[in-house]
Amino acid sequence: MSTLVFVKLGGSLLTDKNRPETARPDKIRQCMDEIASAQRARPDLRLVLAHGSGSFGHVAAVRSRFGSGGATGYVETGAAAARLNRIVTDIALEAGLPAASMQPAASAVCDDGRLVDLATRPLEIALGYGLVPLVFGDVAFDLTRGCAIASTEMIFDYLARRLKPARIVLVGQVNGVYTADPLRDPAAQRIARITPTGLPGVRAMLGGSHGIDVTGGMLSKVALMAALVAAVPGVRAQIISGETDGLLRECLIHDDNRDGTIITGD
Repeated sequence: MSTLVFVKLGGSLLTDKNRPETARPDKIRQCMDEIASAQRARPDLRLVLAHGSGSFGHVAAVRSRFGSGGATGYVETGAAAARLNRIVTDIALEAGLPAASMQPAASAVCDDGRLVDLATRPLEIALGYGLVPLVFGDVAFDLTRGCAIASTEMIFDYLARRLKPARIVLVGQVNGVYTADPLRDPAAQRIARITPTGLPGVRAMLGGSHGIDVTGGMLSKVALMAALVAAVPGVRAQIISGETDGLLRECLIHDDNRDGTIITGD
């Protein structure tokens, strides 16, 4: 019996978010090597892989005045996101990971910022062939606003309600959710577990991301995952660090791994 896991590699991990369109190829390669190694160790593991846009899509969105700059913002931001995806896909293939890039903008439709339609059949077919579908934070047409950003968390939320993964692993710079920014405050404490009913208690502690981020930072990510685990019984989300060598691999191999922050139903 196979186990389906969604893995998101954060844009802050794969790029330098303070330098426009600057990828971290060594970090991307480390992540892909660990994912490929986990799949070899666990033949039952099926993966849907995603990545954020980091200093590619986010910087382009701000520069092009996405949402208020007309069609220019849509095409420039989408092109920047696709450039990072090409880098990530190539490195994944070099690592021996059968990554099948699937551009969300080709079918994504939002309504007032909420993702309401996305083609899932090609992704399901790819999984059936033993491939690793690779999606990414992208642009989308919006029935109300004209255009919107379809973040990877939004895409995962949409897919998870239909594909029912066992786990969702979000891989960023820091090992979970903290009471303050751990990169700036050494006294910050890690929050080991968050539930939907407990979210209001930690909401005030959650802030944005380092660098430019047009998708809401950590608060948006945690809120979306809390809503998802409440809506899909049995799914568990986990936020870990990709800066620690081997942690991603261990998390994928061991279903009971408790590193970082776990987001579960009540």
